[in-house]
Amino acid sequence: MPRYIRSVRGSRQSSLKMRLVIAVGIALFTFISYMMKGDVNEITGENQRVALSEQQEIALGLQALPTIINRHHGEHPDQEAQAYVDRVGNRLLQSLNESLQKQGRHNPYQFDFHLLNDNQVINAFALPGGQIFITAALYQQLETEGQLAGVLGHEIGHVLSRHGAQQMAKQELTQGLVGAAGVAGGDVNSAQMAQMIGSMVNMKYGRNDELESDRWGIELMVLSGYDPYAMVGVMDILKRSAGAGKQPEIFSTHPDPGNRIERIRNYIQDTYPSSLPSDLEP
Repeated sequence: MPRYIRSVRGSRQSSLKMRLVIAVGIALFTFISYMMKGDVNEITGENQRVALSEQQEIALGLQALPTIINRHHGEHPDQEAQAYVDRVGNRLLQSLNESLQKQGRHNPYQFDFHLLNDNQVINAFALPGGQIFITAALYQQLETEGQLAGVLGHEIGHVLSRHGAQQMAKQELTQGLVGAAGVAGGDVNSAQMAQMIGSMVNMKYGRNDELESDRWGIELMVLSGYDPYAMVGVMDILKRSAGAGKQPEIFSTHPDPGNRIERIRNYIQDTYPSSLPSDLEP
């Protein structure tokens, strides 16, 4: 074998070994950093891996607030409708805070509720730290106060469970592993494939977060005197709004409402096996 061929092969093997060493180092550093992001959730008592402290979550939400409002055509001009959203949201929070106080816990977040002047996008969402949003397009579809409470309670649940900060930590882990895969593969295709896999994993976690927030919504509704089966009505509205055309924006991050209806019913029946209070509002 000619000397220059052996030299080229040796150089390639050396380059591959070097890439693998660097990739392993990146992956190891990323994983260790992720494992060190542990923090105890003050509300749930759960040990979570999160990218932000509670105060950083609040600051991030406030920083992103103007951008979100502008993206959805500002806040809705109907002050009575905004006051109605505030009243229902604050009723949920008052019941939550009273329940936490009895357990010797407290709510560290600063909640604000925003009715957005967006008549096209059917959606509701939350920023880390307590900024809660519902678009006019979804608000106008709701039929009862209990349904509004279910939507807001679900979004409050995202904040209480620190899903935003938790998802950011997972994304940092994914990005680090994607970078390691790209270095090891030595080409863009390897990195793109790893990115696709990482996105699928994170989407799965995100959907589980949605189901956890459904459970929060149910519990907050019962604490506040609302019938939790109003959540089923919300799912029915979302199914109808999907129609035969483009699905609502809310479906991009939330599980299919058909599957959620069954889970919601099962959770209510399992959590309140005897019976629900008779004086709950629909």
